[in-house]
Amino acid sequence: MNYNVLGKTGLKVSSLSFGASALGGVYGPVDETHAIRSVHAALDCGINYFDVAPAYGGTLAEANLGKALQGIPRSRYFLSTKVGKYSCSGSYGNDRLDYSREGIRASVEASSLRLGTDYFDILHLHDIEYQGRKHTEWALGEGYDAVCELKREGRVGAVGFGIYPIDLWERIFSSVEIDAALVHNHYCLHDTRLLGLLPQAREKQIGIVNGSPFASALLTEQGSADWHPASHEDRAVFRKAADFCRAQGISLSRLALQFASSHAEVPTTLFSAADAKMVIRNIEWSEEPLEVSLIEAVQQILTPVRDKDWNYV
Repeated sequence: MNYNVLGKTGLKVSSLSFGASALGGVYGPVDETHAIRSVHAALDCGINYFDVAPAYGGTLAEANLGKALQGIPRSRYFLSTKVGKYSCSGSYGNDRLDYSREGIRASVEASSLRLGTDYFDILHLHDIEYQGRKHTEWALGEGYDAVCELKREGRVGAVGFGIYPIDLWERIFSSVEIDAALVHNHYCLHDTRLLGLLPQAREKQIGIVNGSPFASALLTEQGSADWHPASHEDRAVFRKAADFCRAQGISLSRLALQFASSHAEVPTTLFSAADAKMVIRNIEWSEEPLEVSLIEAVQQILTPVRDKDWNYV
């Protein structure tokens, strides 16, 4: 496992990192024992950065991750969680957004109890574009001020955002002081718009976390869950790419992971898995050489969905 400094956070993070959304059942039913084993496999393989959120499975992901990390020395890993978005029922799309100072402080306290820690290396404001961006200004005002207060108080080491829209990232990079940026679905086989953010990230020493190398499972053999906003026509394009890879004797998932984790200027790529075998498989894939000709062929197939914006809610 290679390790890179995550911008001005100073954290030396593993080149692959563990996103805990799968531990909350976001991609299908999750078994607690398997979830815990997946975290331990990640640690054993050298992964040292874990990201989670109370919104994943209605706090289930935080609860499972907390159980997995019990007894593990805090010095062995870096941990981030998020604030502002909360699942009302544990199902996708039924969310409550709260970027108030009181709500954020209460959220951090509750996450601390579930995760067994009183300190987060990074705290991200979560999905501030949801619900038609009607809460975006609230998040950039009171919400941002609240997480900065927690940083000054020593409860968190770094401040970041975990969002999707590129135009909103451009605004944040230009107008808000942040330490880290969890950018998801923008450096993968069909969408490389993260590259446009790298010059500013380099200039301002913002640590980039590249989330969703499998494009929320679109770039996998089984395809994304029903909650994903991709149309039937879009999904057919991804199935065509998966079929092509299968005919070449390689999986689309493997190619996707290898591509997403290959950029020299991206300190870490965040994947999610709730099975130890999948964790080990992903790490092994990332260590294999890129097959450039296959990547180019698959990207050609994915042209109809190139840099397409998905209407997340």
